[in-house]
Amino acid sequence: MVTEDSTPLGLLVPASSLRERVEEAIAAAIVSGQMPAGEVFSAPTLAARFGVSATPVREAMLNLAKRGMVEILRNKGFRVTAVSEDELRAIVDVRQLLEAPAVRRLAGRLTRADLAHLRALAEEIVRGARDADLAHYLQSDTTFHLTLLKLAGNMRLHDIVADLRAQTRLTGLAGLVATEELQASAREHLDMLDLLEAGSAEECERLMVTHIGHVLGWWAGHSET
Repeated sequence: MVTEDSTPLGLLVPASSLRERVEEAIAAAIVSGQMPAGEVFSAPTLAARFGVSATPVREAMLNLAKRGMVEILRNKGFRVTAVSEDELRAIVDVRQLLEAPAVRRLAGRLTRADLAHLRALAEEIVRGARDADLAHYLQSDTTFHLTLLKLAGNMRLHDIVADLRAQTRLTGLAGLVATEELQASAREHLDMLDLLEAGSAEECERLMVTHIGHVLGWWAGHSET
């Protein structure tokens, strides 16, 4: 069944690459659970919800299909793919094993310019949480984490984590809007930068493990003790 919900996902203004803007917004809606797994969406319907033509939506959905986030249904549209709990747990395990040690090695080594850039990104994450703008929150969060990995100097690691993040589903994230949990997870990025600047490697590594673990906790709609 093709979903025909008329609720706007967020109107998009013209940009240098409208397809990229549409793709980022749809990806955020899929990851956050606003576009649930198993539901089918047509390009014209999504175009109306975004306030754009169908062409950039089709282009965005085709690219998302290559990323494994949707599958193409001939003459129907695109179905959002599912990620099982076991798959999600495996993704979290791998991310913790890869990202936490990489960030640990950055402690005390970042330049003032690097820290300033990362702090600006972290503030954008906090702003997205405060304004209940999940698309902005997720986009800023992704940029922050992948920027850290770029600074670690291992682009293969960067690409692997980028792919893992694209496979992740945060089905409870939409329910965290305007909650202390979302605010707390956003502030962890600033805490991480404070630890990196202070050279507190072990504390930073532990915080990254905890932060990624929210994928199975708060961001999956579960409480954390």
